[in-house]
Amino acid sequence: MKMENNSCKISVVVPVYNVEMYLRRCVDSILAQTFKELEVILVDDGSGDGSGAICDAYEKSDGRVRVIHKPNGGLTSAWKAGVEAASGDYVGFVDSDDWIDPDMYERMLELTLKVDADVAVCGLVFDFEDPRIPKREEISNLGKEVYEREDLEALFPSLINDGRFFGRTWQSARVTKLFRTELIRRNMDFCDDRVSLGEDMQITIPVLLDAGRLCVVRDFFPYHYWINQKSITGQYDRGYMEKVKLLAERLRSISREKNVFDFSEQIRNDFLSMAVLAVKNEIYRNYKAGRKAVVANVRAICEDSQVREALERHTMDRLPASVKVYLWLMERGYYSVCYWGVLVFFKVNYYLGREYKRQ
Repeated sequence: MKMENNSCKISVVVPVYNVEMYLRRCVDSILAQTFKELEVILVDDGSGDGSGAICDAYEKSDGRVRVIHKPNGGLTSAWKAGVEAASGDYVGFVDSDDWIDPDMYERMLELTLKVDADVAVCGLVFDFEDPRIPKREEISNLGKEVYEREDLEALFPSLINDGRFFGRTWQSARVTKLFRTELIRRNMDFCDDRVSLGEDMQITIPVLLDAGRLCVVRDFFPYHYWINQKSITGQYDRGYMEKVKLLAERLRSISREKNVFDFSEQIRNDFLSMAVLAVKNEIYRNYKAGRKAVVANVRAICEDSQVREALERHTMDRLPASVKVYLWLMERGYYSVCYWGVLVFFKVNYYLGREYKRQ
């Protein structure tokens, strides 16, 4: 049912964890929105710095701000708590180290109400702390302004993978979406708190599979995704491959339970793309362990049964030559060549800003 702009309310959920340096920039950008019928739900996920106190100060100074303090449970648990508390007709998300342009929600809601959409989509900008790295824009690979249900179903054969390396037609970030509240709540059970890599996929994909109509605010990139120097250099994640497996398991479960399309091949292709990132994680971020140890870890990833199956059965037919060669090296066991290739190739791409996508 269509609603008027002046009768609508948007709940903006902000998961907060140890971000006192950036939190004010984030919250101020939300409170400065040209659309004023907002509630801002700050979910303090057990912060150990001054973030919780900053949240409380905002709640006291602006009646649109609500604060939830909870024990640390991870990003998914935090934004789930925010959605459960939301009173708005639509829900949006902003991560606490990012910020948004003043007209983001006004423009998204305007189109949403005009076409009576369940989900609205915009783009984002990667903003780097290092000024030498150029900004980069990203949006879902959607060419139309309005997608009816039959149009959405036509996207399913390439939704998660379109045959390219990381060829996601659907840019899965929840922060570039405006969701009808009732629709996102119906899909909360798909959100596993354990998922900490690509966690947005476990809510934005099931919501899309249920949506009756979607709209895209084209050529609009109001969301600023902050990449600080720590994100670039990064920390080694020993459990990265297990996180990749868990995400794939959750996506397979969503595909089975929704039962509107068989996404198994696409999930396998996406899993293999993520496995390449797991190899990169070992080589680029675990270099202090020494070449022999790193190559042994690369071997363990590449010889994992799920990775072997993906290498042998993937259906990505639009890969550039460089990726084809790298997958061939992984499959044939040339792990030392994989090691040196990542050190050269991926390091260059990091500093060109090409590696950053919302997973």
